[in-house]
Amino acid sequence: MPEAFHELAHIVLHAVLDTLRIVPFLFLTYLAMELLEHKAGERVMRAVSGAGKAGPAIGAALGLLPQCGFSAAAAGFYAGRVVTLGTLMAVFLATSDEMIAVFIGEGLPITTVLTVLAVKLVTAMLVGFLIDIVLFKRNRTLHVEALCEAEGCHCEEGVWRSALHHTLHISLFVLIINLALGAVLHFASLEGFATWLGSLPVLGQGMAALVGLIPNCAASVAVATLYARGVLSAGAMLSGLLSGAGVGLLVLFRTNKHWRENLVFTFVLFAASVAVGCLFDYTGLAAWLRL
Repeated sequence: MPEAFHELAHIVLHAVLDTLRIVPFLFLTYLAMELLEHKAGERVMRAVSGAGKAGPAIGAALGLLPQCGFSAAAAGFYAGRVVTLGTLMAVFLATSDEMIAVFIGEGLPITTVLTVLAVKLVTAMLVGFLIDIVLFKRNRTLHVEALCEAEGCHCEEGVWRSALHHTLHISLFVLIINLALGAVLHFASLEGFATWLGSLPVLGQGMAALVGLIPNCAASVAVATLYARGVLSAGAMLSGLLSGAGVGLLVLFRTNKHWRENLVFTFVLFAASVAVGCLFDYTGLAAWLRL
């Protein structure tokens, strides 16, 4: 009984800590959106909308920062149509979560870390710009107020209270999912599963990408650790780390009411990640870059 209680407490603690890490990002995101809606004039709104052309490049660069909060922030911005779909995709593909810390902790050369970051940056920018080019004018219409109405946040009561309402609402949702995922990840043996996948062409990259889609920072830890210990190939590692966007997908599905759009977005994220992983494993590109 004491051992079971200790394991339960461990799962709960990690779920709470994982959730608390993104709370500041969520609050700042919703505060910025509220200020944009309540304070910005028409001229500022047009400027924000027009800046979207460079969005994928900016989003990819910011996504490389070693944290998972920015993907959640980007998802919130997209739900309010403040950023483009291509920008959101760039952020998700570039997001590194715990990758850098794990790689350094496992003693990987700094050149390897920088190479992986460069691959993620280039992939994120290319896919993001391609999506924006394909969608162009249909990509974005600012409607921050629609998000407020959907959340029932009583925005007329002030930007700070409204932003806090949004933050608490989403954080509670993320906490519940983190608790469920934490229990699964705590008892699952990912290393043995990954070793078996390593012998399967394409399926290995696909399953690694599926692990990356798990909306929890633990996914990037698992993928990065398994690669550092020689269990995953370079391509499978890239597939898992490209698809991994922390809790970004959770926030997207919670805040963006267009479920078909969310599912298509998730599929494109998955497909792009698998494609890049296969490219590196089956063309010799990984060996050429010494990954």
